[in-house]
Amino acid sequence: MIRVKVFDLPTHFEKRRVHIMFDGVEQAMYLWVNGYFVGYSEDSFSRAEFDITEQLHAGQNMIAVAVYKMSTAAFIEDQDMFRFSGIFRSVRLRALPEIDVTDVDIKPMVHGQNGMVDVTLQLSSKTPVTGNVQIAILDHNQQSLLETQISADEQVRLADLIVPDIALWSHQQPNLYHLQVTVTNAAGDEVAFVNYPFGFRTIAIGADNQLQLNGQRLYLNGVNRHEWSPETGRALNEGDMRQDMRVIQENHINAVRASHYPNQVPWYFMADEAGIYLMAETNLESHGTWQKMGQVEPSVNVLASHAAWHDVVMDRAQSNYGQFKNHASILFWSLGNESYAGDNIADMNAYFKQVDPTRLTHYEGVFHNRAYDDQISDVESRMYASPADIRTYLTEHPKKPYLNCEFMHSMGNSVGGFDEYMALYDEFPAYGGGFIWDFKYQALWQEDSITGQRFLAYGGDFNDRHSDYEFSGNGIVFADRQLKPAMQEVKYFYERYENK
Repeated sequence: MIRVKVFDLPTHFEKRRVHIMFDGVEQAMYLWVNGYFVGYSEDSFSRAEFDITEQLHAGQNMIAVAVYKMSTAAFIEDQDMFRFSGIFRSVRLRALPEIDVTDVDIKPMVHGQNGMVDVTLQLSSKTPVTGNVQIAILDHNQQSLLETQISADEQVRLADLIVPDIALWSHQQPNLYHLQVTVTNAAGDEVAFVNYPFGFRTIAIGADNQLQLNGQRLYLNGVNRHEWSPETGRALNEGDMRQDMRVIQENHINAVRASHYPNQVPWYFMADEAGIYLMAETNLESHGTWQKMGQVEPSVNVLASHAAWHDVVMDRAQSNYGQFKNHASILFWSLGNESYAGDNIADMNAYFKQVDPTRLTHYEGVFHNRAYDDQISDVESRMYASPADIRTYLTEHPKKPYLNCEFMHSMGNSVGGFDEYMALYDEFPAYGGGFIWDFKYQALWQEDSITGQRFLAYGGDFNDRHSDYEFSGNGIVFADRQLKPAMQEVKYFYERYENK
């Protein structure tokens, strides 16, 4: 598929550095500007950003994008979902300011009643960076708690900024602070401004392998969530996301696993504001190369320990961390989904631990390769284990807390027996709950050619063969967000443990 866009460059973009950003292209893309090749990307769910300053000129310009449905990424983007191809998230040009803030890294830490913040900024300019950077931290009432200034440079770091008498962030009280960065040039003119919310909270493993948030036991009453709209597939707008968040809050769900890829940026800010715990998953799934006919057979697993895949795997982990590292809502970095285990996954785990020791790592695939138990994942994570299986693990002196990254598989008339899973909370301190599979049915509105009535269509309804039929219809809400009867059971039990 080739898409071409002809446009007039705004006059105020002239003489400035200009980047183009693609927030989501499935599955691989080549980019040309005015006939010049610019670059290539093949991570469908992470932002691809290109500097196109040199290729642009005043007046009319042309951008061309070639999108490929299949690429080498097909081996590691093997998620169970509708398979589309194309540009499905925002595309935009950005004229960079004279001095641009290219990265903000906020590391809030809790020390008793006080908070301590380290801030690292990356700045860029066409000429050597000069001027000043002013830093302010504000509370939720926009009252300034501290202000400081430092000379601008390509990297600016301020350490040990003290915020007294902090209010912690949690599901029950999602208290947010704001970091404000103001950059002025050598003449004293303001050229860049950043306002970024953040929160103080701790996530740790306590005594008896108990998951703890802010020193209190953490109950993960969660769902897995694909990005989905019955009108536009995976091309969601902000209104779609806010409606999903409303349903989640109204039904006492306190946690969401971003299955199985980085979500759109606004979702993470919404979770910060709503107090929803996130498991931020890396765009990685290769189950077709190691699971054959339902059996574990990893002889050609493309990830494992193959050096040829190492940098690709690490790039996806780095993209996930780099874009979302400042969000209070993220408690876990998830290394991907159903990709077995090996040295490459272990290196991902080590990377997250190096750059962010304040969060926990998650990965279910180590369950299939116990040789990496001590190198991968802070938690024991399983899919669809029975309550009896979980009880066995938790009674045999477990090394890690237990959580269900997927359980209850809400397909058809399911979610019966939910009470047996919830009862484990009261039996075992090391039981952390989990994430129901999943939140919303994947189906698309279609019109019946005979009756003219609209209906929600699943696999097989598009004359597609082979097909898994309604296998992607397994949510606790239908594709149009109507509540499935199973939600009554979920809401009842999740409410019991919401405020513990």
